[in-house]
Amino acid sequence: MTEKVLTANRLSDGIAVWLDAAGQWNERLQEALVARHAEAIASLEAIGKRDFAENKVVDVVVIDVEETNGILWPTRLRERIRAAGPTMEYATGYKPADKAFIAV
Repeated sequence: MTEKVLTANRLSDGIAVWLDAAGQWNERLQEALVARHAEAIASLEAIGKRDFAENKVVDVVVIDVEETNGILWPTRLRERIRAAGPTMEYATGYKPADKAFIAV
């Protein structure tokens, strides 16, 4: 089974976030809680539905990741871009995506 993490966009500013092991929405993919079996994936989905209903996040989705040398890599390009930051200047404090990280 592919490893999975829960991602969304924070409602307050639209920034991509990932659910961490403490149950908090974190801006760093590398701190995301990784689900490795069906029960864990179901739990992530339930947390995502709850936090969406509580207006904490939007666009909640479980995504596939691969862990290589301790680094989480989303399998889809779209998710790599979301994890690395926008591909252009976006807002103060947010740099454009690292081209090496999003390279296919």
